[in-house]
Amino acid sequence: MALTIGIVGLPNVGKSTLFNALTRATVLAANYPFATIEPNVGIVPLPDPRLDKLAELYGSERTVPATVSFVDIAGIVRGASEGEGLGNQFLANIREADAICMVTRAFDDPDVVHVDGKVDPSSDIETIATELVLADIQTLEKAIPRLEKEVRGKKTDASVLDVARGALAVLEEGTLLSAGAEKAGLDPEILATFQLMTTKPFIYVFNMDDAGLADEAKQADLRAMVAPAEAIFLDAQFESELVELDPDEAEEMLRDAGQEESGLDQLARVGFNTLGLQTYLTAGPKEARAWTIHQGWTAPQAAGVIHTDFERGFIKAEIVSYEDLLEYGSVAEARAHGKVRMEGKDYVMKDADVVEFRFNV
Repeated sequence: MALTIGIVGLPNVGKSTLFNALTRATVLAANYPFATIEPNVGIVPLPDPRLDKLAELYGSERTVPATVSFVDIAGIVRGASEGEGLGNQFLANIREADAICMVTRAFDDPDVVHVDGKVDPSSDIETIATELVLADIQTLEKAIPRLEKEVRGKKTDASVLDVARGALAVLEEGTLLSAGAEKAGLDPEILATFQLMTTKPFIYVFNMDDAGLADEAKQADLRAMVAPAEAIFLDAQFESELVELDPDEAEEMLRDAGQEESGLDQLARVGFNTLGLQTYLTAGPKEARAWTIHQGWTAPQAAGVIHTDFERGFIKAEIVSYEDLLEYGSVAEARAHGKVRMEGKDYVMKDADVVEFRFNV
């Protein structure tokens, strides 16, 4: 299962610097099986120290973490929905993304000109949100007349038209559908069929300098401004330097900066959580691997991520929790202590389940 986050931002906010760091991080995951890496896509491995422990227990040749793909969306400027800048060129990529990462400048530098003449994160966020809202309004204004004809001809259920009109009303108030659809009582499954950009969850990245990263009051204000969405604070230039180092040097550089994890790792983790995803683990002599699934998925659905035949022919799942496996040192010892379970089709997967599936081909 691929998780894709589209990166948007005004010119000169550090979006390109951040994306270049993400692209260089792609090299770390270049041996990922079945990965096709396009020029505008950066693939970031999701940090998971559990895999190293599993690899030790099973003698695995390699570890394969879950990944998050970041897509560099064409820059958005004021008036983009009306054709300014690159116009609507950005729409297709955003529609294909699972979430939107909005990069906003929160640092002062007289040598880096701001497109609007002043550094104002609130104004920048409003500009991009407005363009996305306007683009979605255009989409619905084109769709509604067609839906009205289809409803009259009984080709489409009236509920679809009702959702389209309701979504348009939310957008005309200047509200993102990710924030206003639930309150308006719009059916999420019907709403998803329109592929509207503002239905997607948002993550806000504030590109800061050292002073900003040390200013907790400023960060609290920015976090409150975008709540309940997640806010991440990082220095894009620092991140681009960090990915050039080997792991030990990078860890030392992070410690010197007083950080526990890199901004890229934080962004991957927050994106993963924002979309309600989790991982389960498999291990053997060849690899220890994390598999991405949605929270609430059953064992057969999880098996289908490995191969569709696993879901169709699912019989049972042998499951031990990562913590129990680590405590007893092997599946055999965990089984001897009653910690290994055989689960059926109704079992709901838990994060960090270590699994071996039984299935008929």
